[in-house]
Amino acid sequence: MAGSHRRRRAGSGASTRATRTRIAVVVGVGAAVVGAAGFGAYSLLEDDETEGAGNTLSAPASSDPVKTGPPGPKEAAEAAADFLAAWAGDSTQTAAGMTDDRKAALAGLTSYRKDAGVEQVKLTPGRPQGTKVPFSVDAVVTFEDTVKPWAYNSALEVVRDEKTGEVEVAWDPSVIHPKLAEGERLRTGSTEAPPIRAVDRNGVKLDPEKYPSLVPVIADLRERYGAKAGGKAGVKVWTEPAKRDEDRRKKGEKDDDDKAGTPETLLELSRPKTGTLKTTLDADVQETAEAAVARQGGAALVALRPSTGEVLAVANQTGNGFNTALQGTLPPGSTMKVVSASMLMDKGLAAPDRAHPCPRYKAYGGWEFENVGDDSFTIEGGTFAQSFTASCNTAFISMAEKLENDDLTNQARDVFGIGLNWQTGVRTFDGSVPVQSGVEMALSLIGQGGVRMNPLTMASVSATAKAGVFKQPYLVPQEFDGRQFATAPKTMKPSTAESLRALMEETATSGTAAAAMSGLTGVGAKTGSAEMGGQEETDAWFTAYRGDLAAAATVPNIGHGGEFAGPLVRDVLEAHGG
Repeated sequence: MAGSHRRRRAGSGASTRATRTRIAVVVGVGAAVVGAAGFGAYSLLEDDETEGAGNTLSAPASSDPVKTGPPGPKEAAEAAADFLAAWAGDSTQTAAGMTDDRKAALAGLTSYRKDAGVEQVKLTPGRPQGTKVPFSVDAVVTFEDTVKPWAYNSALEVVRDEKTGEVEVAWDPSVIHPKLAEGERLRTGSTEAPPIRAVDRNGVKLDPEKYPSLVPVIADLRERYGAKAGGKAGVKVWTEPAKRDEDRRKKGEKDDDDKAGTPETLLELSRPKTGTLKTTLDADVQETAEAAVARQGGAALVALRPSTGEVLAVANQTGNGFNTALQGTLPPGSTMKVVSASMLMDKGLAAPDRAHPCPRYKAYGGWEFENVGDDSFTIEGGTFAQSFTASCNTAFISMAEKLENDDLTNQARDVFGIGLNWQTGVRTFDGSVPVQSGVEMALSLIGQGGVRMNPLTMASVSATAKAGVFKQPYLVPQEFDGRQFATAPKTMKPSTAESLRALMEETATSGTAAAAMSGLTGVGAKTGSAEMGGQEETDAWFTAYRGDLAAAATVPNIGHGGEFAGPLVRDVLEAHGG
């Protein structure tokens, strides 16, 4: 066949002298077939008289019939020897040309050198077993400055081309390595980032088994800071799954072979080195937060320091591995009224002791809003403080007609830092309060419409209310990598900050947060219940501060924030606030 290096037997078939032939393949930078003194040889006894001159390995003459039937032992041995010699000598074009699938063989043999990093290889054939020829592999694998020998056994099968009668290697990925399947290839390198040992602010190890909520957080920290923390990735040779199998594995789909699409390590060149990364987390606060969210399915909670922005705890009970606490994109309901209230007071449209409407109904933007359910009330002649502590929706909707479409957006961004691309050290969603108009703008005042938050951003809202200034939350100290923190361009007016704390503290003592915060002192809080399409119940929200500690929590599809999210926040503030 084209490109093959077949050997034609010389001499006459009439000779009565039996010829014994010993074949060996010695491969490194090249390949050779040597005589009886050759390296690593196996012996194969053949008799010219039994094979006959007509039973040659060359293509038959045009007048001769095409040879049929399976290859004999000597044909298998010679075909295997030629193929292995070409492969070992890095003559991939030649080796591929000796197979029944040149294109696939060329791709596989090229990848063996390029992707698996095999720089030297010695291939030694064994005794043919019918048309199957086993062989041993002694290779040297190199990746950057790491070099390691690699020995394993494989096999190939020799077949006859039906059209030409030529003997050729039946190509299959398992020729390269017995673990390789269709569509797979060998890869050498680092499959993961350098490992880290994450510790809390006091040097306590943050064990993912003890703190399961931190599994995605530590994985993110490893990707970002593994090398900077002094870690070094391990190097290995592995089987890279076919793309279709990898896609199925990622989707969780089953296959007839439950190992399909699963990478398998074949050789470890070097073991990984673990680095140490100090975070702002507090193991004691984290433990309390983990226990709190464990009581409510789907709950998420974040705790942080208002004075610095240091995140002390991140807890999730989502069950699907998603980090709702840091990456959730949910409407926060009436907890957003902390931001809305500060805006109204900054603009002079409200003050705690000033009269403020809280009707049962309020029409705006072609919609009629109503305080319904547990909020089915009207405050006749009431003040803004009464409306805030009772979480009166219409008290805020009634202000929409006095606002510009971007007023709330500006307040959230410029004062509370929402959406300023926080550099926390891990992947986070930093909130979104888009510019809206009409009914959507009105809804955003009560944390609905297009407003999207999570426990991290709402804990930050309470922290900003407590401190009077936005401090960007973070889990990795700024000095570790010198990244630039987000800063809010404005602060609340001092009178607004003081009034906002008074409103939140009154809510915690005599408003919708009173039951959850009962018995605690120095607490400011706000409840929320957010409507979500397709849910029977509202999402529960709660945000609060106590001393130099702020926390926020959400529980999906369950009901009122004060009843279901409030107790989770209380656990953290009671144990560590004050």
